Amino acid sequence: MVRPNIGIVNAMIRIACGLTLLSWSTIKYCKAPRRDSLLVIMSLAGLKVASGILQFCPVTFLSQNQYCFNDDDYDDDLMYEYEEDDEVPIPSPS
Repeated sequence: MVRPNIGIVNAMIRIACGLTLLSWSTIKYCKAPRRDSLLVIMSLAGLKVASGILQFCPVTFLSQNQYCFNDDDYDDDLMYEYEEDDEVPIPSPS
């Protein structure tokens, strides 16, 4: 389970805007079904509604948490999470 990383007001705004865009793009798509750009808008609006319901935004998560990767062997054990004050693990050149 993911921990919420956005507030309740932010979540309500995401849900309201997402449902508004989703309904608008659905109505437009019914009138002109050949426009693929409306499918993209529907998908993005659905993502906004989902992030509002879960109160979890992946972009906020990635901007708050910084990760370092070691390119030698890509494995889950080689991913380090660090705070701003910690030293960044630097892989040795091979």
